[in-house]
Amino acid sequence: MSTEKDIDFVLRTVEKRNIRFVQLWFTDVLGNLKSFAISPEELEEAFEEGIGFDGSAVDGFASLEESDMLAFPDPDTFTLLPWRPSESGVARVFCDVYTPSREPFEGDPRRCLLKVFHQADERGYVPNVGPKIEYFYFDNDLDPVPLDLAGYFDLTPMDTANDLRRQTTLTLEKMSIPVQYSYHAAGPSQNGVELRFTEAVSCADNIMTARLVIKQEAAGQGMFASFMPKPISSAPGSAMFLYQSLLDHDGENLFWAEREEHSTHLSELAEHYIAGILRYAPEFTLVTNPTVNSYKRFISTGEVPTHATWGRRNRSALVRIPTHKPGKHIATRIELRSPDPTANPYLALAVTIAAGLKGIEDGLPLPEESTCDTFNASDRELSARGIERLPRTLGEAIDRFEASDLMREVLGEHIFTYFVREKRREWDEFCTSVTDWEREHYYGGV
Repeated sequence: MSTEKDIDFVLRTVEKRNIRFVQLWFTDVLGNLKSFAISPEELEEAFEEGIGFDGSAVDGFASLEESDMLAFPDPDTFTLLPWRPSESGVARVFCDVYTPSREPFEGDPRRCLLKVFHQADERGYVPNVGPKIEYFYFDNDLDPVPLDLAGYFDLTPMDTANDLRRQTTLTLEKMSIPVQYSYHAAGPSQNGVELRFTEAVSCADNIMTARLVIKQEAAGQGMFASFMPKPISSAPGSAMFLYQSLLDHDGENLFWAEREEHSTHLSELAEHYIAGILRYAPEFTLVTNPTVNSYKRFISTGEVPTHATWGRRNRSALVRIPTHKPGKHIATRIELRSPDPTANPYLALAVTIAAGLKGIEDGLPLPEESTCDTFNASDRELSARGIERLPRTLGEAIDRFEASDLMREVLGEHIFTYFVREKRREWDEFCTSVTDWEREHYYGGV
């Protein structure tokens, strides 16, 4: 919770550093970053009364008749933009969106995640998340031709992105976003960055910032950074892995327990959380994988999940339990492997955390662990074992999402309805343009 002390610190920093523009950031429902700049003289009023803007011009926000919105800056998110000049500098701050009656706007994705975070907090849980974001570098935004032929973790002269990754990391760290590591990913011209763990709302803020910084630094070098999940049909797709755990208010990891029968020492609470993720994954997939292109990534390669399974060594599982540091309490976590970097991070974290919390609330039992042999089993065999397939197309994902009571409850009627309408329109437009051959070979005959 922000305090007067936090606000005073921001105001003093703006004056001391001669900040001339403060950018107010928020996202639309689909996760596009929005911004407008105010002068430092308006900042104190912004903290106290909000800054008005036209919500009807933002996708998914408000109708023309209910267009007035207020942006309230969150002082905890204030930071300087290091790519702007230091003299007469520029800062940014994330905002929460309210109605003129000072009620939280139900179409604000950040508010949606804050609501889930507060619900967890009331139960004594602090959702803790670390993201790993993959993306491609190209020399333009029209022709996805790889710039190198390097592979996973390769360090060779062929890796043209070494300097660019280093500069991106330095820029993120200047904005107080610690980077765990950056690397060349498995595909040609594919790269990745893993950010350190933080509480869920800050994590979503960091993802939004990282996506902008990655594109900003690439553009500065005459390159284009693409977060499209599958820009090259013959190369691996890009994921946004979400590492999740629940801490208590003292910082202890609630996913760890002293259990001889579990080499990963998963607590019963963690098992229920995973069971909730598996139970509701087909329903939240539209949010974590929101584009037609997202489902080109879901092919059976052994690296991408196609079914709602969990495992330790099985990287085709939807939920994997990393075992890098066995016995270390704080390192016990789950790795959700299905999301991709086109997702709105606020909504993706809201629905996945809510699914895990629902699993805890209902005491859902953890299904049988999926081993590598699951990858070779047929859909019929897996269905007989109670293992559900994830949606194979955007159309299937829309149907599962629209029928979900939990998704409607978590996202609220405003976001839920808008998401269904826009994605249904996107899918219908695609279905009228796709060829019969593509429909048969890439989209399961849909």
